[in-house]
Amino acid sequence: MHSPFSTGHHPLSRRAMLARCAGGFGAVAATALLARSGLAANANPLAPKLTHFPPRVRSVIFLYMDGGPSQIDTFDYKPLLEKHHGEDPRTAIGKLEPTQFNNVGKVLKSPWTFKQHGESGQWISSLFPHLTAHADDLCVIKSMTSRFPEHTSANYFLHTGSGLQGRPSMGAWVGYGLGSESENLPGFVVLNGGLIPPGGLDNFNSGFLPAAYQGSVIKPGAVPIANIQPTEATPRLQRQKLDFLKQLDEQSLASIGRVDQIEAAIANQELAFRMQSAVPDLVDISSESQATQEMYGLNAEWKGTQVFARQCLLARRMVERGVRFIELTCPAGNGDRWDQHSNLKDGHEKNSRTIDQPVAALLSDLKQRGLFDETLVVWTGEFGRTPFAQGADGRDHNQFGFSMWLAGGGVKGGLSYGRTDDWGYKTVENKLEIHDLHATMLHLLGLDHTQTTFRFSSRDMRLTDVHGHVIHDILT
Repeated sequence: MHSPFSTGHHPLSRRAMLARCAGGFGAVAATALLARSGLAANANPLAPKLTHFPPRVRSVIFLYMDGGPSQIDTFDYKPLLEKHHGEDPRTAIGKLEPTQFNNVGKVLKSPWTFKQHGESGQWISSLFPHLTAHADDLCVIKSMTSRFPEHTSANYFLHTGSGLQGRPSMGAWVGYGLGSESENLPGFVVLNGGLIPPGGLDNFNSGFLPAAYQGSVIKPGAVPIANIQPTEATPRLQRQKLDFLKQLDEQSLASIGRVDQIEAAIANQELAFRMQSAVPDLVDISSESQATQEMYGLNAEWKGTQVFARQCLLARRMVERGVRFIELTCPAGNGDRWDQHSNLKDGHEKNSRTIDQPVAALLSDLKQRGLFDETLVVWTGEFGRTPFAQGADGRDHNQFGFSMWLAGGGVKGGLSYGRTDDWGYKTVENKLEIHDLHATMLHLLGLDHTQTTFRFSSRDMRLTDVHGHVIHDILT
């Protein structure tokens, strides 16, 4: 038996061994550098990648409250509104900023009561009776701001870091930076409750990033994706067709060079083939106990609760299967989303009834299964609402200060961070913007937002542009 460092009967000297292996050492270093830059993952753009530092969480569940919930009716208690209810806001508050519709009514107190909950004394309105049990899990940010008062631009800003159409979504950036831990499901999934937000599917687009990172929209019903059931007579026939398509695509790449759309098509076709087995198993919740289904509200009287319950349950099942970024959109039937320019009480009560029980169950379920500390849950809309009425019984858009919350790994539960003025109108302490949220989300996933870049149009582009700071004060 020969030594591994010999050729035939002639042992290699130490100098000869080092000379022959030097190229191998260089290849190891090159492989690490290529993996860091993502170049080595061209064959599989969703292959797991190295992080910049140890991550605190593996996945993000983004609960998007489409339309803009009112901060002063949910998490930002302002008793001054009760004192001055019905007064002219120009007199009581002072100078008012222009609003979307400039139909300014009277100062409007919250129709709901606020109480402090948990050991932290977190203020939560009576809109969320189930969520109050998790008061000490929530890190409520009361000083978030947006740059845009209109839904479409504000949605693009929230999702992509830019108020303009065409930039990559935050979920796409997460996939680009980390790859996916799931071989059979996309890395970025949008669970469509029935309402695509203003701005459309570009909120979930890959922009200038490779197309493999765009969001995959899945409905939480019995048929989650079109053509998920194979139509070929046998799996072997389908595999032969797919191999033939792959061969044609690879021939095109060999003749014309690297083309993102073709490479993405190859990757997506292979992923789609695997999804035909994985997705039916994912959405089949018959294996979940009756107690779990009841906890989420799958059998609730209110249809909206049933829809959002299934979304939240699927989100937990996706986290278990390694999906990196899961976004949930709102169901229909609750007025105009959270966008109550009139009928505030009716619309916000329908929306809160839809999401309260399922979201509380999601947090409980993540804890029970040991997933809470490795998952980041984010709840937010694109902006807030005014402390004065629009017309008689609504609230207009307000980008100058609104509330959101985070829960899960790496976040201080029971913390109230930042402050708006006594009217809940404008941020006056620890002012934040969406870029800071994005930077913090990437940080918890192990990514430095300043180093997570993509060369496009002769510039290193990033989710946070040239802005954004990690909100270290809210991190454990």
